Amino acid sequence: MYKKFLIAGVVVIAIIFLSWQMSRPVTLTIGIFAGNNWDVPQGEPYAIIDEVIKNFEAENPGVKVKYVSGIKKEDYSEWLAEQFIDGEEPDVFLVLAEDFNLYVSIGALMNLEDFIADDKNFSADVYYPAAFNFGKYENISYALPVESTLTFMFVNKTLLAKENIALPKNDWTWKDFLDICRKVTRDTNGDGVPDQFGCYDYSWLHAAISNGVKFFRDDGKTSYFADSHMEEAIKFIMELRGVNGGFEVSPKDFDVGRVAFRPFTFAEYRTYKPYPWRIKKYTSFEWDCIKMPAGKSGGNISVMDTLLVGMSSRTDNKNLAWALMKKICYDETTQQLILKKSQALPVRRDVIISAEAQEIFSWEESDTATITPADISDAMDEAIMPFKFKNYNAAMLYADSELNKIIKGVVPLNNALNKLQKEINARLQY
Repeated sequence: MYKKFLIAGVVVIAIIFLSWQMSRPVTLTIGIFAGNNWDVPQGEPYAIIDEVIKNFEAENPGVKVKYVSGIKKEDYSEWLAEQFIDGEEPDVFLVLAEDFNLYVSIGALMNLEDFIADDKNFSADVYYPAAFNFGKYENISYALPVESTLTFMFVNKTLLAKENIALPKNDWTWKDFLDICRKVTRDTNGDGVPDQFGCYDYSWLHAAISNGVKFFRDDGKTSYFADSHMEEAIKFIMELRGVNGGFEVSPKDFDVGRVAFRPFTFAEYRTYKPYPWRIKKYTSFEWDCIKMPAGKSGGNISVMDTLLVGMSSRTDNKNLAWALMKKICYDETTQQLILKKSQALPVRRDVIISAEAQEIFSWEESDTATITPADISDAMDEAIMPFKFKNYNAAMLYADSELNKIIKGVVPLNNALNKLQKEINARLQY
């Protein structure tokens, strides 16, 4: 009899425990950093994620979502690494581009292929290819895109108008770019030194990208710096540099309105174009942006940087974590929030070309913006992804140093690109 009571008691306790466990709210954690990924001012750093959490919890009763606030972007990688080491990493977390390959290689990121294939309410087709593919490693998806930005060309409309030069169209070319730079570069005060210039901060990298150069093989083991398209880009930069007669253009020249063109990220454009931030920058001249000039062998192309969200491979709540990822990265309402509250761009095509986007990118009734949602959408469709392999930054730093020697005439161009390619290929094997 005693044994029967004991067994009955154990069963009752087990049922009570299981009921208690089932009634407990499930807690999901998100890893995020304060502010944005684009190094521009942002007034409400948690406005979007707080709205996402509120909506997600309303749709999933019994689920709570938490995050640690106050983590700066520059501290985020170290913080996240420590969480993984302690076995306390978030279920879902932002993935910086420089960390993506590492987390894939150590098995920290969940393979999302089965989730994508089995979810009838998910389609990768809504995304711009460069954004969605940025979350892939060896053609397997490990992260989803949240928001993106890409480079456009800032145009000083006041300076061009003063010189009776029409604003370039979005399909302009290197030739158009060079012709305008030649026309505006001159000495305006008669002291024998040029004080008005065509461009500032336009580099060999911008030229090479717009000329169709692919710098590396996808696995990062081979480079293509000796490609003929790369040689065209370097020759163009040398010609562009020659317009200034060796004079170095400074940031101040640009800030006070003495420069016609400068590459800008769209995040900077969204920040400094409308009120109130524009009163703090570039108030002495009117400006706008257009696509980057197309090279001889390329197009009006730029690199699109994308912020990703991934799932821990050790999460105990895989399906809920996938649902939360979709809420952050895929949900149309969230993407509209990014359109309204972020300095970056949504990654869903339908949101970029929506009526809301048209209204937002009109800036002000008195303003005449040259870039339209359709132009932005085209640029995002044509954009390429940055490389993410382990030695990329080191290889590009070395390439930049050597290529600038060529551009400045320290090293002759003849055969220099072949030597550079061989040296970088050797370094990529380390």
